[in-house]
Amino acid sequence: MIDLVSVRRDLHRIPELGFQEYKTQEYLLRHLSRYPKDRIEWKTWRTGILVRIPGTAGNRTIGYRADMDGLPIREETGLPFASVHEGRMHACGHDIHMTVALGLIDHFVRHPIPDHLLFVFQPAEEGPGGAEPMLKSEPFRKWRPDCIFALHIAPEYPVGTVAVKKGLLFANTSEVFIDLIGKGGHAAYPHLANDMVVAAAHLVGQIQTIVSRNTDPLESAVVTIGKLTAGTAQNVIAESARLEGTIRTLSPETMERTKDRIRQLVRGIGESFRCEAKIDFGAAYYQVVNDERWTETFIRVVQELPFVRLEECRAAMTGEDFGFMLKEIPGFMFWLGAESAFGLHHSRLDPKEACIEVAVKTMTAFIEKIGRE
Repeated sequence: MIDLVSVRRDLHRIPELGFQEYKTQEYLLRHLSRYPKDRIEWKTWRTGILVRIPGTAGNRTIGYRADMDGLPIREETGLPFASVHEGRMHACGHDIHMTVALGLIDHFVRHPIPDHLLFVFQPAEEGPGGAEPMLKSEPFRKWRPDCIFALHIAPEYPVGTVAVKKGLLFANTSEVFIDLIGKGGHAAYPHLANDMVVAAAHLVGQIQTIVSRNTDPLESAVVTIGKLTAGTAQNVIAESARLEGTIRTLSPETMERTKDRIRQLVRGIGESFRCEAKIDFGAAYYQVVNDERWTETFIRVVQELPFVRLEECRAAMTGEDFGFMLKEIPGFMFWLGAESAFGLHHSRLDPKEACIEVAVKTMTAFIEKIGRE
């Protein structure tokens, strides 16, 4: 058996951004190469890996997905195994996700079940999105699973807790980038320039009315402008401004209505401030919807496990590109209690490593149960 805590720490040291997971891929391939070639095979896709363990009967393929990439965050945990990549951190738990997948591979290589198993190490979950293009890739199409499952660490839940719900789990999400281009000039002569700080300020205020005044109160939406960049000096009128944000909704229809309203407001700013106004919605992720039948089966299995406490969670505005996989393949995602004082995407996120064993034992029990039915 492999030392999963050591594996997690090794992976935590080398976080890489989406489609740049070269060292991570190399590390995973070194582990995979230690197993007998008649018990395991794999294919690479860009910086991702698909790992297949043949079943003894092979009537069906069970899929399990783990994301690989880190975030552009400077780690501040002070851990002895902190990131060695400056400005990069596994601040969303993908190091744990990959470790759990390796733990499952290690078990099922040695203990085969009737069904085939496919483990998907997917790059670029944080952006620009690896799930959708990976689904369309030749290696994935060849080994396409009949069902697929995944987990996500949850710092707010104690270790030993598994939280899940049937139906909608995570929101639809979309990036949004807006560029306003006017005319720069001297601060003493505003009438000779076209100030994009003022235009951007007006636009931010207008965008905040989308949820309060343009969205059905019985629907849910979030529109956040998290970054605004403009100007070069305190006495220079800004020639350009850039707004960067995110949209979250609990239905695809609300997402499209929200985007349409943003387009209208951006066009209006262009007209009223006589400036060039451009918009790009960047990467968009489809909602995560858990299949009811598979989720019910998972709940029944977990309820019989003495080392796990099951909770029903609420839908969250979190975004996850695993939604693209669940859109085409039935399955589910669940929250794994990881018990950290700091949350996801925080520079001091420090999940308790005991959650790894809980996850491996839980998913081993579940896969063995369904893989022998």
